[in-house]
Amino acid sequence: MPGRTLPTFTLAEVESHNSRKSCFVTVGNNVYDVTDFVDSHPGGADLVLDYAGKDITDILKDEASHAHSEAAYEVLDDSLVGFLASANGTTKSASGNGLANGANGTNVHPRTGMSCEEDLTKDTDIASDYKTHKFLDLSRPLFPQVWNGGFSKEFYLDQVHRPRHYRGGASAPLFGNFLEPLTKTPWWVIPLVWVPPVCYGLYLASKGFSNPAGEVACFVAGLCLWTLIEYIMHRFLFHLDYYLPDNRVGITLHFTLHGIHHYLPMDKYRLVMPPTLFLALATPFWKLAHTIFFWNWHIATAVYCGGVFGYICYDLTHYFLHHQNLPLWWKQLKKLHLEHHFLDYENGFGVTSPFWDYVFGTELGPATKKKI
Repeated sequence: MPGRTLPTFTLAEVESHNSRKSCFVTVGNNVYDVTDFVDSHPGGADLVLDYAGKDITDILKDEASHAHSEAAYEVLDDSLVGFLASANGTTKSASGNGLANGANGTNVHPRTGMSCEEDLTKDTDIASDYKTHKFLDLSRPLFPQVWNGGFSKEFYLDQVHRPRHYRGGASAPLFGNFLEPLTKTPWWVIPLVWVPPVCYGLYLASKGFSNPAGEVACFVAGLCLWTLIEYIMHRFLFHLDYYLPDNRVGITLHFTLHGIHHYLPMDKYRLVMPPTLFLALATPFWKLAHTIFFWNWHIATAVYCGGVFGYICYDLTHYFLHHQNLPLWWKQLKKLHLEHHFLDYENGFGVTSPFWDYVFGTELGPATKKKI
């Protein structure tokens, strides 16, 4: 089922499910749990058990044995539990484009269990998801589960990048106490909080410019500089991923900073940065700007204001890419960003623009991009 988050299995794991109590079969790359269907099979249970733990592609197409109806394929679609990993630990792709072919011809991405951006908005069956993956129970506060979960880094990264959707898009509990409101930020808070300081900063900076064009140029330079900062932060801070320390401190920090967004990408109240967190990041950038442009406070301030305005554009763009129907050019940007979530989180780090992804070879595409 494309809307579910599904694991990968090694061939040995599939072959071990070869009994009446647990019967797995494969069709190409897809793994199906047909245990509940064994006794209901029209040809008898023994015929199914003969293929337990094996691939059934040929027998499904064998007219001499039994002409399988559409209903048989529907049973398989309802029984999809994961995907088959190759010997080197990667997932096979029957379609050659990173997507696995479902029994009904639907392409499903093996890493996320999703086939298109609409799958990001399909509600996750909370009980089934927790029973299958043993990761996080969406009905309970997430932060203590991550902290106390004892997850390995490999398991955590695999699970946190399999998107879930919580009950119609509402916010899953993070702390479940008085801290909960501090974790949620409506999109309109960002311009409300940060546009006035930007305007005031530009007013102060203007006193050092004899020509307004000079201040505008510095502002635009800061705006352009932000796009590079955005790329660097998204790629090397938010997606530190495999450089994380393999302990609960590193894992919990990752989850709190950005992991929760990939785990629940359509949570509209955790799509923009809380003002307190941005203030913590903005302070060192203020000092950095005035260190670089040490000879002129007004130039440094104008450049800095351009960067902060770039951040405002970034957060608003991020929200609207997830939750609004956008004009034509923005539709392509939305497509790329949502593919970053459901298709390939290791590429596509630009949010307001894919420019730096093209520069550094991390643009989203049919082939895996080379990292620098």
